Amino acid sequence: MQRGFNGFCMARDTQPDRFTWRYLRYDLPAGVVVFLVALPLCLGIALASDAPLFAGIVAGVVGGILVGLLSGSPLSVSGPASGLTVIVVDSIETLGTFEAFVLAVVVAGLIQLILGVARAGRLGYYFPSSVIKGMLAAIGIILIVKQIPHALGYDRDKADHMGFTRHDGSNTFTEIWSALQHPHWGAVAVAMFSLGILIAWEQKRLQQYTLVSRVPGALVAVIAGTLINEVFRAAGPAWLLSGDQLVSLPVTGNAENFLNQFSFPDLGALANPRVYLVALTIAIVASLETLLCIEAADKLDPFRRITPANRELKAQGIGNMVSGLLGGLPLTAVIVRTAANANAGARTKLSAILHGLILLFSVVALAPVMNKIPLACLAGLLLMIGYKLTKLSLFIVMYRSGWTQFVPFLATIIAIQLTDLLRGIAIGMALAFFFLLSRNLKRPYFPVDAPQRDGATTVINLSESVSFLNKEKLLSHLHAIPAYGRVRIDGSRVKYLDPDVREVIDEFKNITAQFRNIQVELRNIPGLP
Repeated sequence: MQRGFNGFCMARDTQPDRFTWRYLRYDLPAGVVVFLVALPLCLGIALASDAPLFAGIVAGVVGGILVGLLSGSPLSVSGPASGLTVIVVDSIETLGTFEAFVLAVVVAGLIQLILGVARAGRLGYYFPSSVIKGMLAAIGIILIVKQIPHALGYDRDKADHMGFTRHDGSNTFTEIWSALQHPHWGAVAVAMFSLGILIAWEQKRLQQYTLVSRVPGALVAVIAGTLINEVFRAAGPAWLLSGDQLVSLPVTGNAENFLNQFSFPDLGALANPRVYLVALTIAIVASLETLLCIEAADKLDPFRRITPANRELKAQGIGNMVSGLLGGLPLTAVIVRTAANANAGARTKLSAILHGLILLFSVVALAPVMNKIPLACLAGLLLMIGYKLTKLSLFIVMYRSGWTQFVPFLATIIAIQLTDLLRGIAIGMALAFFFLLSRNLKRPYFPVDAPQRDGATTVINLSESVSFLNKEKLLSHLHAIPAYGRVRIDGSRVKYLDPDVREVIDEFKNITAQFRNIQVELRNIPGLP
């Protein structure tokens, strides 16, 4: 038995290769948690994009249900992404109407589908581990600093922008300073009480009780926070949270009003060449964010399953086509939702599908109830997720891994804080490639050898210098080994082994191979027994 990322035990025969109702007791609570995280984000991103609020809900539902069904990723969750906010705002202004914009979203989805067919997804394997871990830590820090104003009841920025600066000239630090000067003590009480529930819910003493282990702490925290605010309503207005401090789902009232909220593409805009330029921009940025997210999702997965990247691009492409046809925002795999899903103990993509179904049901039938949830309560949930992504122990491990790992890791974190996700990743990648080129000036470069057969054993001979650029090829070789097979990985010729590759080998031997009953023999692998 082995204890995984979220503390649950994993036996060799329990690796979930596909979603089934067998894992409902894990995936349903996780789906509820993701829904609670996704709901305000869908609305906030739509608001920040100068788009109808309902467009954010449409993208969230399509990303959860449709992309969840088509995707090969067990943990990633798709929906509208804050990284596309600026592009969406500029594109709507450029094209003149929202109907022309959603047509561009449909075309962008078609481009992504073509990229998946052309097997462009393999580019995701060339992101070094140090940069991916830096991205996750940066997201954790952003979650913490962006939720502090909500926890203090200062809710000017309901969109939770990932960027450091805002259009009005303010930035993350000025927002926190303003929140500290104008605290709402009702919000502080709700946030602290919710956070306290989440912390207590994970204690081993409480987890021994069946009810506690089966019911997600996030759901309990949200219900408790909402009830506390209702107590404030009865006690007096001083601590009552209202207006911008609450979730704000659009209330449809009846079926006709619900259907009237959908927007549909303006087919006449097909003659506008700007539609295709916008579509290409959305397709490229959305694909990059998706590939980064699924790479990070695989690292958060306690079972270390590998997401088929080309299939993911196809799923995202179809998802964007349907989202655009229904008047929704462009969607990507989103790291915040994905991290929430992994932390909640999800095992299969059923959790993502369920979150989409709950989101749809809440819009159709529960909007008045959902609009009573304080944003301060959800802030407590995101503060906990942010802490788990950026623990001090991660920084210590990366520092001990050497400067070639720590510098890109730290640079990625700082750059993402001060710019945005894609620029930060680009800076981290540039430093990682600088170290790679510096190493290759000192020693010749050889790829991973193709596997050979030695009786019933697959033999993989590592060459003299193996960098993170070889990670994709090695992963494909290891993934092709059948269950109950045998493999020997020989590093007799190795003079340099990148930490990324060492991590792949170590995780395959100690996690993946155990679940698939593969016998692994390591020979002369630097840094591994």
